[in-house]
Amino acid sequence: MKQESLIFGIRAIIEAISSGKTIDKLFIQKGLQGELARELLAMVRQQNISVTYVPLEKLNRLARKNHQGVVAYISPIDFYVLENLVLEVIESGKTPLFLILDQLSDVRNFGAIIRTAECTGVHGIIIQKKGGAPVNADTIKTSAGAVFNIPICKVDHIKDAMYYLQGSGIQVIAASEKAAETIYEVNLAVPTAIIMGSEGKGISNSVLKLVDKQAKLPMYGEIGSLNVSVACGVFLYETIRQRQ
Repeated sequence: MKQESLIFGIRAIIEAISSGKTIDKLFIQKGLQGELARELLAMVRQQNISVTYVPLEKLNRLARKNHQGVVAYISPIDFYVLENLVLEVIESGKTPLFLILDQLSDVRNFGAIIRTAECTGVHGIIIQKKGGAPVNADTIKTSAGAVFNIPICKVDHIKDAMYYLQGSGIQVIAASEKAAETIYEVNLAVPTAIIMGSEGKGISNSVLKLVDKQAKLPMYGEIGSLNVSVACGVFLYETIRQRQ
């Protein structure tokens, strides 16, 4: 099983970025100077890679060797290009089913969702480059390895992905407790992308404004909410039920 890899040293990380590797996390020492450091920072800005600036002590804990003030984690999977994946699914003649995760932060929830998505035939999972849970060893373990069997797309902005899906004839449905309709009243048998929100905040308001429909799960208990991975499972299996 391909695990998340830690690399360190400015030149090594520059080469990793140049070769197309996906950098999940990048830690740079505060105040780092030098020509190579400036070259790295220029690449980071150009490719919109998320950076955390940390004190030297943090880097020493991550890598006990000569890290030169820079430590990174490389993603254990290769990410797909959304436009290519959508076109491939449409041309296959299948009814598209995509999952969009809006700022989901817990890696175990992420892994559980990936596992359910793989079991229910989801054609691809869409996440944002910044702010969401990474694909790391915990994600892989919780997904039971399903992360290697389902395409995952990283996009700059969720909203742009939604525009592209809608322009491709795929409706975007938000899982929201504020919805007027329940999941059982919404047609999921047509090409669909389902959006699940983050554990604490749900789906952001700017994203909710762009969806085609909202749907909720009926609730009869006092708590009034489900774990996001459980809710996602219900949405996906209702989609299967409608499509059979």
